[in-house]
Amino acid sequence: MRIGIMGGTFDPIHHAHLHNAAMAAAACGLDHVVLVPTGEPCHKDPRGVSPSADRFTMAEIACRPDPLLSVSRVEVDRPGPSYTVPTLRELHRTLGPAAELFLIVGTDTAEGITHWYEAEAIPRLARLVVVGRADHVPDPARLPRSGTYDPVPASPWRISSTQIRARVRAGRPVRYLVPDGVAAYIAERGLYVGRPGG
Repeated sequence: MRIGIMGGTFDPIHHAHLHNAAMAAAACGLDHVVLVPTGEPCHKDPRGVSPSADRFTMAEIACRPDPLLSVSRVEVDRPGPSYTVPTLRELHRTLGPAAELFLIVGTDTAEGITHWYEAEAIPRLARLVVVGRADHVPDPARLPRSGTYDPVPASPWRISSTQIRARVRAGRPVRYLVPDGVAAYIAERGLYVGRPGG
């Protein structure tokens, strides 16, 4: 089994996330893609992030209609900051030796991947898949060495979680930016209303 692993804050998850997962799966011949919402993001102030339970539930709602996708609680249930390498090790243990892992990241993330916690272990744990972003022009000098990852063309979707949170705060609709079930959950839980900043 060729399994894609796509981590993120997903605050909230939106259609560009789902499209990128599908594009990576098609480009790399993946059998399945597992989305991994971060528990405690190591690169963000946790006070500015929605509770992990809400972010996990939104991801679960978004993935439910698509048999290609599922969501893992591996980082949500693990205490402390979320790091990718421990997550890949845990997924190897739970998915078994028959699973070949592919770590899906955007070009902006790939530019800094060599500075991640235990970054040297990533190539032993997963093949890197780098998905382009319509709103980001990568610096080739900062990307991993050519041949060490699979490139996937940029998605045409120009959506960001920051944009969606701002629209919710302003009382503007987010339908068609996120799945309908996610929009309903945001409204039901009152997420992003009154939260300052991005």
